[in-house]
Amino acid sequence: MSENKSQIKKVLKDNTMLLVLVGVMLLFQVLILLTDHGSLFAPANITNIIRQNSYVVILATGMLLCILTGGNIDLSVGSVVALVGAVAGVLIVNLGWPIWLSIIICLLVGTLIGAFHGLFIAYIHIPPFITTLAGMLLWRGVATIILDGRPISPFPEKYLNLFESFIPAGEDSNVFMVTMILAAICCLVYILAEIYSRANKKARGYNVSTKGQFISKLVILCAVILIIGQFLARDRGLPVVLILLFIVIAIYSYFTKNTVPGRYLYAIGGNEKAAKLSGVNTDNVMFFAYTNMGFLSAVAALVCVARLNSAQPTAGNSYEMDAIASCFIGGASAYGGTGTVTGAVIGAIFMGVLNNGMSILGIDQNWQRAVKGLVLLAAVIFDVVSKKKKSSK
Repeated sequence: MSENKSQIKKVLKDNTMLLVLVGVMLLFQVLILLTDHGSLFAPANITNIIRQNSYVVILATGMLLCILTGGNIDLSVGSVVALVGAVAGVLIVNLGWPIWLSIIICLLVGTLIGAFHGLFIAYIHIPPFITTLAGMLLWRGVATIILDGRPISPFPEKYLNLFESFIPAGEDSNVFMVTMILAAICCLVYILAEIYSRANKKARGYNVSTKGQFISKLVILCAVILIIGQFLARDRGLPVVLILLFIVIAIYSYFTKNTVPGRYLYAIGGNEKAAKLSGVNTDNVMFFAYTNMGFLSAVAALVCVARLNSAQPTAGNSYEMDAIASCFIGGASAYGGTGTVTGAVIGAIFMGVLNNGMSILGIDQNWQRAVKGLVLLAAVIFDVVSKKKKSSK
C-alpha cells in the first residue's frame, strides 16, 4: 500500500506542471463561461492556440539548451526572427526566388548569426547577456534597414501552405476520422519510442522508473494527445505546423536525453569546472548551444511570416521573453543543469493559454504583462527555494 502511495506521489511530482496547466485551463473555462465570452475549449480556439504559439515552442526548445549551460539566455532571438523574416520577404516576395532555396538561405542566415554570437560567447568569453543584448539591437536595426521600415506582403500560396495548411487538405468529409487516426498513430509511435528508450537504459544499467510509473506516464500523455486530437478533428483537422513542432520536440528530446553531446549541456550547467576536468570541451558546447539557437530562431521566423502573411520590422517583439519564461515555468533551473524539452513545451503551452484566456476575457494588455511577470517570478522563486532545500539536506 505504501509502495503504491509513493508511486502515485512520484507520478504526480513528475507531472506537476502538466496538472497545473490543466488546472489553469479549467479555471479559465469557468471564468469564460461565467462571463459569457464563449469557451476556451472551442475546437477553433484550440487550433488557434497551437498556431499562435508554435513559434514559442520552437524558440523555447532552443532557449532551453542555452539555459542548461548555466542559466545563460539569448536576448536576440526576437530580432533574429525579424531579420530572417525580412530576408524571406525580400527573396520570396520581392525577388521571386524559388521557395525551397529561399528557405535554405534563411536557415543559413539564422545559423550564421547564432555562430556569430557563439564565437564571442564561447571563445572570446564575453558574457552571453552582453553579447545577445548587442545582437538584439544590431539585428533589429538590420531588419528595419532591409525592410526600409515597411512590411512586405503577401507571400505566395505555395509558401503559406507549408506552414498554415491542414491535414487532410481541402473540404474532406472524413476530417474527424483521419485526424483521430493520425492522433492514434502519434500515440503508438510515442509508446514504442518510450519502450525502446526504457529497454535501452535498462540494458546499460541505468536506473529506470517502476512499471507502474512508466505505464501511468504513457497513459497520461496518450490521453492528452487523443484529447487534443479530437478537438482538432472537430475543427479543420491537423495543422501542418503541429507536425513541424512534433519533429522539433522529438529530435531535441532525443538529443538531450540520449546523446553524449546532449548530456554535456547538463554537465556544464551542473558544474562547468568539473565537466572541463572530465575532458568536456566546454567552449565547443557553448558554441553549439548558441549556433543552434540561431538556427531555431530562423525556423520560428519562417513559421511567423507564414502566420502573419507578411515580413514586418516589428516582428519578434518580446519573443525572447516568452521563450525564456516558457523554459523557467516548465521546470528549467535558473542556475542551469536542470530542465527538459517536454517541460519547456508545457511551459510554452502554459504561456499560450494565459495569453489566450486573458484575451478572451478582455483583460487589458498591461494587466496581461503583469500576470505573466508574476507567474515567471513565482516559477523562479520555486526553483531557488527547491535548490536551497536540497542543499540543506
